Amino acid sequence: MNLIYGIKDKPKFGQTILFALQQLLAIMAATIAVPAIIGNGMSQTAALFGAGVGTLVYLLFTKFRSPVFLGSSFAFLGSMATAFAGAISMEAGYVGLILGAAFAGLVYVIIAIVVKFCGVRWINKLMPPVVIGPTVAIIGLSLAGNAVGDVVGNTAATASPYVCIICGLVTLAVTILCSVFGKKMLKMIPFIIGIVAGYIVATVFTLIGNATENAALQVINFGLFNSIQWVPSFTFITAAKGLSDLTGSYIATVAVAYVPVAFVVFAEHIADHKNLSSIVGEDLLTNPGLHRTLLGDGIGSFAGALFGGCPNTTYGESVGCVAISGNASVVTILTTAILAIIISFFGPFATFLATIPACVMGGVCFALYGFIAVSGLKMVQKVDLNENRNLFVVSVILIAGVGGMTVSFGAVTITSVACALILGILVNVMLSGKKAKAEASEEK
Repeated sequence: MNLIYGIKDKPKFGQTILFALQQLLAIMAATIAVPAIIGNGMSQTAALFGAGVGTLVYLLFTKFRSPVFLGSSFAFLGSMATAFAGAISMEAGYVGLILGAAFAGLVYVIIAIVVKFCGVRWINKLMPPVVIGPTVAIIGLSLAGNAVGDVVGNTAATASPYVCIICGLVTLAVTILCSVFGKKMLKMIPFIIGIVAGYIVATVFTLIGNATENAALQVINFGLFNSIQWVPSFTFITAAKGLSDLTGSYIATVAVAYVPVAFVVFAEHIADHKNLSSIVGEDLLTNPGLHRTLLGDGIGSFAGALFGGCPNTTYGESVGCVAISGNASVVTILTTAILAIIISFFGPFATFLATIPACVMGGVCFALYGFIAVSGLKMVQKVDLNENRNLFVVSVILIAGVGGMTVSFGAVTITSVACALILGILVNVMLSGKKAKAEASEEK
């Protein structure tokens, strides 16, 4: 892709702040959603702080060569729920969150060591473009329902779906217009302009709704300002009170809940970095190296959970933001991480960001998730789909992913993306003999 700022480029200070705010807006909704879903007193601002710390750790391990933000992982929702369900006390559950992230991080460390000594050629053989391309597309398509649900108001308490759709479409339209027709800075911060436009429309509807006592028009929940959280409630502080409640069986339960999921997230980790590599024009699995991205992700995830309770993972929203804005500057990601940490202590601003309605963020996500899907399809362009062996691999991945195929083993759920990738790998390996024969005949 044609990047305006490359990985090593350093935009001006004022521009960097704007770009970082845009990245923060892109990842914030999902990052704070995980602790809200789990409940048990988990702090959303602490999760934001943990995401910032986790990203800093990731950047250090990757030698500031991989421009992506780490946020709360939805893949570990079931594992986190198990940590609380099996605990003697809530405080012990917080200990379980930290232990679980440590177990998951250990899986990443072990895989990183294997990759360090064995290289990445085996990964490229298992996951060539015919496998990884449609898998990346599935990452975007699997999130499509979330974007649509937000825009039509599925997450709004009382607001009319028609009002939500108007706010979402205004956000999307302004984002598109700025990205396509905007000049200089407008072209690079389309999300900020789009979100501001959508927020203004939502505010107008809400003010009219409050004045007329019409709940259908009340899109924004300004009541959040009545309960501002000034200081994050860090996980390790609460966990310190539950150390005495730990038992061997509980630790084993947490390990079983987290470790298998780490292998699932590993598959998505590779897909994300393959996608990001195609966007920035550099193979990140080679430089800085898959072992470094794995170490950064795993240890960064543990660091994030230590403060916010949520294991982190590389965010597709962040990758999509890089693609649309054309800004792959690692300085922007670094600034985003620092900004996330600072904002977590500034209650009013964090609360303001939390009041951005889901329908507005849904409008932005239409573009973000769509770009992820399209970037995957671009990888498939290099694949000869006239060959049945390639056609079957792509077909299996797309159907398994779009169809939402998942497999559960107790508390462990293999996501649709992971299922699609695993099936694609198996079909590709099964047909590799056919490919080898074809290549041999071509050489003759």
